[in-house]
Amino acid sequence: MKKILLEMRSITKEFPGVKALDNVNLTVYEGEIHAIVGENGAGKSTLMNVLSGVYPYGTYTGEVYFGGQECRHLDIKDSERLGIVIIHQELALVPYLSIGENMFLGNEQHRRGIIDWDKTYKKAEEYMRMIGLEENPRTLVKDISIAKQQLVEIAKALAKNVRLLILDEPTSSLNEQDARKVLDLILKLRNEQGITSIIISHKLDEIDYCADRITILRDGCTVETLDKKQDNVTEERIIRGMVGREMSSRFPVRADTIQDEVAFEVRNWTVYHELYTERKVVDNVSFKVKKGEVVGIYGLMGSGRTELAMSLFGQAYGSNISGTIIKNGEVLALNSISEAIANGISYVTEDRKDNGLLLGSSIMHNITLPRMDFVSRKGRIDRDLERKIADQYLELLSIKAPNVEQYVNNLSGGNQQKVLLAKWIFSRPDILILDEPTRGVDVGAKYEIYEIINGLASQGKAILFISSELTEILGMCDRIYVMNEGKIIDEVLPSEATQESIMNAIIQASKGGN
Repeated sequence: MKKILLEMRSITKEFPGVKALDNVNLTVYEGEIHAIVGENGAGKSTLMNVLSGVYPYGTYTGEVYFGGQECRHLDIKDSERLGIVIIHQELALVPYLSIGENMFLGNEQHRRGIIDWDKTYKKAEEYMRMIGLEENPRTLVKDISIAKQQLVEIAKALAKNVRLLILDEPTSSLNEQDARKVLDLILKLRNEQGITSIIISHKLDEIDYCADRITILRDGCTVETLDKKQDNVTEERIIRGMVGREMSSRFPVRADTIQDEVAFEVRNWTVYHELYTERKVVDNVSFKVKKGEVVGIYGLMGSGRTELAMSLFGQAYGSNISGTIIKNGEVLALNSISEAIANGISYVTEDRKDNGLLLGSSIMHNITLPRMDFVSRKGRIDRDLERKIADQYLELLSIKAPNVEQYVNNLSGGNQQKVLLAKWIFSRPDILILDEPTRGVDVGAKYEIYEIINGLASQGKAILFISSELTEILGMCDRIYVMNEGKIIDEVLPSEATQESIMNAIIQASKGGN
């Protein structure tokens, strides 16, 4: 008989104006990988924050039992002492500290109050080898890839003698290959060390790949828990449980909206690294986007996609930038973000936390921030008009919040993403650059965002769509440019392309085939 490791009984958690969890129940067995799925705002992260002590005992109602003992965690340290370790979606690593320093930050290896650096790096190396990380433990975190940083977080958890590993969207920032490596590691930890994991993910193919059981949440309530060995578990059933309705297709049908006129053209665009100015990150890139067209850019991590997008947005990134930007046949000189916005170019960043939103401000202020002139009268902000516009976008994008006065940091990641999208749609762009616009967003909300993108295309907007999900690129784009090592190596039509052909083009280019 399976042994219960974790029980959460009748968990209820409220925020001002919002009941995030409503009598939620969760049972996790020892040695299983348990997935929690649901729409954005369903309560997944909130439930895990209760479990890990981020929301301490007394701020919620209900009971938590771990290893048969009731838990009343007052902070994260309480849960970690029991072996409950959470890895949040936003990685908690210090870039300018070494891998070894990060692994034992707050858990220092010391002797008589003095840090034992030899022991620190020796133990760090042991845990790193355990997860297949070959770097020197003295390497700075900023100098390794996002995928390897995710592995460092897992090694950090192992160093805390983890019994229950909680991973909140562990692959949201990774390409498919790197994501699979992380999932394989989670499986390895289960099979070889008996480590129990809870994984929160919107990627149902990943859930199918690694999870033993799946709990579905909707609107802060438990819908059902499915056992893959006993129940008929299909994507359709999971989606129906998450959104409360059938979804016949992942991508909405879009009428042919492409016009003959080229709205946005980039010629011979070259960008050098912001800090390492001798390193070329975008190499002589040229492309076109017509009015009403959605053009995709796909490439693996480090291919230069984001560097390209940010540099086009008023040189928000890069050094020694050269090349030409043409909008509606007119050459533009965009030397600042404000100039880009004034010329009808907007950029939805992939990093909403640091670059996209003011988390400590309201939904209303975030939406109207790019174009305060649209809500001002004689130099003064018209608060009634600002609120009216924000209310419209709240409804348009189905942002789950009690009102537009709600602070953005109180929203789920997916609803934050919708606010970010609303912010740049409000700026009334002619050219919209979307960098990972559905990152951390559930399947239902993704569909809504896709419909909004299609609506913008039907209005004649030119859209540049960057994504790490090939299925998304193939499902949403009219044409696709493939990037590798800062260069565009191919241009394909979705009807002629497959995931295999695009990946093969990248592999061949990496080998010097192009």
